[in-house]
Amino acid sequence: MRTVYLPTLIMACCSGLIIPILPVYALSFEVSYGIVGWVLAAQGLGTLLFDVPAGVLVRRLGHKRIMLLGISLNVGGVLALFWAQGLPEVLAWRFLSGAGSALWTISRHAYIADLIQTGQRGRSIAMLGGLGRVGTFAGPAVGGVVGATFGLRMPFLVFAGLGLLCIVVVLLWVEDEEKDKGDRPTGSRLGAVLRAHYRPLLTAGSGQLCAQLIRTARHAIIPLYAAEVLGLALHEVGLIISLSSAIDMLMFYPAGVIMDRWGRKYAYVPSFIIQSFGMALVPLAGDFSLLLGVSLLIGLGNGLGSGTMMTLGADLAPVESRGEFLGMWRFVGDFGNAGGPLVVGHIADLAGLATAPLIVAGIGLLGAMILGGLVPETLDRGGGR
Repeated sequence: MRTVYLPTLIMACCSGLIIPILPVYALSFEVSYGIVGWVLAAQGLGTLLFDVPAGVLVRRLGHKRIMLLGISLNVGGVLALFWAQGLPEVLAWRFLSGAGSALWTISRHAYIADLIQTGQRGRSIAMLGGLGRVGTFAGPAVGGVVGATFGLRMPFLVFAGLGLLCIVVVLLWVEDEEKDKGDRPTGSRLGAVLRAHYRPLLTAGSGQLCAQLIRTARHAIIPLYAAEVLGLALHEVGLIISLSSAIDMLMFYPAGVIMDRWGRKYAYVPSFIIQSFGMALVPLAGDFSLLLGVSLLIGLGNGLGSGTMMTLGADLAPVESRGEFLGMWRFVGDFGNAGGPLVVGHIADLAGLATAPLIVAGIGLLGAMILGGLVPETLDRGGGR
């Protein structure tokens, strides 16, 4: 199972590289904040539409093949941004990258859920979340410096180089699991899973949607607010994001221990309350130092929730249809991933950039209330799968 950790770290570094670049890159096409939101959301939309097919393909083709396909599509979509000349091209390549992200994340998620018992699942999945945070700690600072020094598009080439390394690692280290050769029709299987498990998908999924929205919205709000409202340079934006991610990164192990010792709720409910409070403070940040402090608070909250939504999904997933359930689970949550940048962009156009964090904070609090009040604790102290 640990063989999946290194490719997770590499892909997280890739994603981190372009966090401070993408909003400014989108603005370079002389578009509105709303269109910037669509550029940032296009990857989430691609992920959203491929979540359920990815869950089916994992069962049919195996974890390793889908991991490789997902990484290849993700890398190809980002690399193409280096040559993109118009907004339609950018949107198309971001969508392709999102499709690859769906294949990669669900195959990785199912791989761990199949192998780890419930009592150790929180720490194992929090480790995945922690590695993702290592990438978003190191990546933005490097991406900001590379973009400021060599041009906005150069980080896309660095992303592609690291992505090729990740493909090699998966080829050499990840062992594929036995594939399901059953002849039950895919539509029949998906329908059965949905009928049997619609309640957790509706309640826990709604909370996850709100929670994921606040997580992704910060990647639009912080760079745009820093660059457009405070007038900070690109390397300063990257530094803020990296330092916030450093706090985020340090919390993954405590988050895993909390989930496995006391319960999943003790991690994810405080996580989204803290993030919401920090987001509400963004409009009060009038300089680099204040925005950094607010970003550190948001990073602390996000780190406390490291791996919580993946762990909750793995806990709720039925053993016999884990791939299909996790595809649906990710589909619901990725509405939030895709919606975050859209909410930020359109609210910024209608009411100003300073208003968007307040709306996002309210959505995050709603998610905390749903997850805390309507979703039962899923920690199985008996150690079952």
